[in-house]
Order: sequence, then structure tokens, then C-alpha cells
Amino acid sequence: MLAESVCSALGLLLYLNTLGAHFCYDDSRAIKTNQDLLPDTPWTNVFFNDFWGTLLTHSGSHKSYRPLCTLSFRLNYAIGGLNPWSYHLVNVLLHAAVTGLFTNFSRVLFGDGYWTFVAGLLFASHPIHTEAVAGIVGRADVGAGLFFLLSLKCYVNHCSARGCSARAWAWFLGAGLCAACSMLWKEQGVTVLAISAVYDVCVFHKLKMCQVVRAVYKKKHISLLFSISLLAFWGATLLGARLHWMGNKPPSFSNSDNPAADSDSCFSRALTFLHLPSKNLWLLLCPDTLSFDWSMDAVPLLRTAGDWRNLHTVAFYTGLLLLIYVCQKSSCMEEEHSGKAVMNGKQNTNGHSCHLDGEYRSSELRPNFMLKVENGIKNHVAHSLHLPSTENIVAVSLSLLIVPFLPATNLFFYVGFVIAERVLYIPSMGFCLLITVGVRALYIKAQKHFLKSLIFYATVTLIFFYGLKTVVRNGDWQNEEMLYRSGIKVNPAKAWG
Repeated sequence: MLAESVCSALGLLLYLNTLGAHFCYDDSRAIKTNQDLLPDTPWTNVFFNDFWGTLLTHSGSHKSYRPLCTLSFRLNYAIGGLNPWSYHLVNVLLHAAVTGLFTNFSRVLFGDGYWTFVAGLLFASHPIHTEAVAGIVGRADVGAGLFFLLSLKCYVNHCSARGCSARAWAWFLGAGLCAACSMLWKEQGVTVLAISAVYDVCVFHKLKMCQVVRAVYKKKHISLLFSISLLAFWGATLLGARLHWMGNKPPSFSNSDNPAADSDSCFSRALTFLHLPSKNLWLLLCPDTLSFDWSMDAVPLLRTAGDWRNLHTVAFYTGLLLLIYVCQKSSCMEEEHSGKAVMNGKQNTNGHSCHLDGEYRSSELRPNFMLKVENGIKNHVAHSLHLPSTENIVAVSLSLLIVPFLPATNLFFYVGFVIAERVLYIPSMGFCLLITVGVRALYIKAQKHFLKSLIFYATVTLIFFYGLKTVVRNGDWQNEEMLYRSGIKVNPAKAWG
């Protein structure tokens, strides 16, 4: 539990300077003028109104159904009224709890040791979280992240206890209930059911994509298929209930909230919507320029094929497809040459060196941060912990990065924003896992001690600067004037207005 405690403590420490902040931006509408928080208003109203206190069936409702988040605001109001300190405190504590749970999940993938620390510290310090934690309305994303990880943890335990019928299905019930709670904090929480299925296939059963198709065709792994079928059924039930409760109508937004959705040109809409995921990924990679609002012309529409930003779009999807292809190819090669590449602890004799997952696993059991791998001698440690392969970790990481972000892509329905940094709170978990597995691969492949040290200190430096940027960015959320001033560079029309 050392990694969980240290990473949670860092997540708490980095956001202490938000405790003295005021209500900013959307906080006014969601808290200060929201009638659902008042003690005179029946508490059951939160189940019939949207996040902003408007009746869900009203034509002007944003359909943002987040009753558990609104109930937490109401509890804050009952205890401390409109004193923003208590609201910020709850946000910071929730982020610390989410960081601890994420670090605990990373342990399932990376084992005990350095890499679990890296994943947890990256998540604790990433500046993209500032809007979700420093902005009080961002609690919806943080709360959804909390129950998202609780659901995933319950499902991990369900997989481990699958042989013990009663206990296994108790964990499954817990996973389903936590998924429902996550969705009632924010809509994207329901995507945890898809992540659970990917975990079951890629991590617990260690299956490749080709093996999944074969298993379905030959009716193998019946317990796996049954669990995934139940996940799909529960997900469809939750989504159906959610759609029915909001009146079976999509939300409507003003033109300035999402200009691409209102564009008359289908070609321009397609180019812009395809480009936005690459812009979001860049915010995760290099969170240098952050803004409280990306509406209006903060991201100008892509109107022609000659727009240079299309190169970013092409590079993004090409890189994504290459990553998926390389992982699948590596998986197939590993399956084909299993037991042949390395025998009796020696490398194969065909002139190619091969790193087995055992090298990764043994590295997780070392108590020191810098592995002693020198002069071509590797110290293999026998142990019973079977960690997933790099390819399977990448599969889980990509699913955790992509699937929770899908509701924000305008793929299924138009959303009321162009870019919203708080929406990246849960997808950033997948990003942190990808960075960690990439650094681990570089570290193990590096032959010289100097290169290993360079990779180690580069990682520490990245975490340090992420944390520094987080603390600095928190200062912009101290009051509305500072927040609006910080947005002049990205969205001058909104900031000056």
C-alpha cells in the first residue's frame, strides 16, 4: 500500500492551494443559483432535474443527469452553506482517493515496484486534471472516476473468484452497482463496463484478438463469454434507462458552444470532428496551454482539405493504427514462437534477441528503483505472480484512453463543447498507463547503465514539471478575474466578454 499512499498524498498536496479559491465560472449556476441545493427544496428533485437544476423534460435542459454529484453539493450546502472552502476540500479528497485507486489498479498490471509508482505519480500530478479538481463542477468527473475504478476493482475481484460461485457473483453485483453510480455522477461512467470486458479478455485470460473470435466460434471460455454478455446487458439497460429518463430526446445547445455541429458543410463538420481527438491528445502530451473554455472560435473550423491541421489528424490516426497493428503483430508472433525463442534461460540462436515478459515481471520484484542489469547478465527471479504481457497492457490502456472519451467525440450525438479538459479526467488514466509501459519498454531495452539512468531521471523530471504546472494552473482558478485572464490567449472573445 506504499505506492497508493504516496501517490494519494501527492495528489492531495498539489491541490492544497485550491482550498482558498472562490466559486468560478460554471460553479455559480450549478451551486449558487441551483434551487436543488436549498433545504426547502425536496431532495428527490435532484432525480428529476439536470445538473443545473432544470427539469430534464424541459426544452432548455442540457440533459446532464448527475444526481449523485448534485446530492454531494446539497450535502456541502447543508454543512457549510455557500462557503467555497468545503466544496474545494471535497474535490481534493476525492482526487486523492481516485489517485490511490488508480495506483492500486496499476499494481494489477505492473506488479509491485517502480512502474506502479510511475503510473500513480503521473496521474496524481497531470495538469489536465486542474479543471476537474480546482473547478467545483468538475466534481462530476472526479466522482465518476472514483466509482469507475471501484467498479473495475470489483470486476477484477470477480474474475479472480470466478471459481467460487457465490463470492464471484457478489463481486459482479458490486461492479454493476458501482458502474451505475459512476454513470449517475457523470454519463461517461457507464463505459467502465466495456473496460471491464477488455480487462477480462486481455489481462485475466491473456487472450489475443484472434483467440477471442476462436473462443466465440468454438464456444470455449464459457464463463468469460457469460460475464461479458452480462456486462453488455447491464450496459444496455443503464443506457436505455438513461435515455428514457431524459425524455428520449437529445440535448440542444447554442451555436457558440459547438460551432462545428451547427456548420452547414458536412465536409467541414467531418474534418473538425476528426481533428478534435488529436487536439485532446496533445493536451495530454503537452498540457502547456490550458483554458477554462474552448467554445466559439478557440478551435477554428477546418473548412478545406488543405488546412495544415489535417496533418495532425492524419498523424494521430496513423499513429493509433500503427500502435494497434504492432501490438497485434507482436501478440501473434509471441503466440507462434511461444517456447521456441528462449530455451534454458538462453537467447535463441537465430541472431535476434528476444525480451520475454519474464524480464518485465522479475523487474517488478526488485526493491530498488534502478535495476542492476549489467554486462548482459539478467537476474531472473522466480515468483508466482503472472503479470500481463506488454501487448495486453497496451490494449487495456488504449481502451481506457479511447472508450470513456467516445461520448465527447460527437460520434453518437452533438455535445455542448468543443474541448472540455475535465472530460479527459478518466481517459488520462489510459494515457498514464501508456506512458508508463512505454518508459518501461525503453528502460528494459536500454543496455547501458547511463541510458537507464537517463530514462529514470527524465521520468522524474516529467513528473516534477507536471506537478509544477498543476500548482501554477491552480492559481488561475482562485477567482473569476484570474480565470478569465488566463483564457485570453485561447479564447479572447469569451474571456474579454
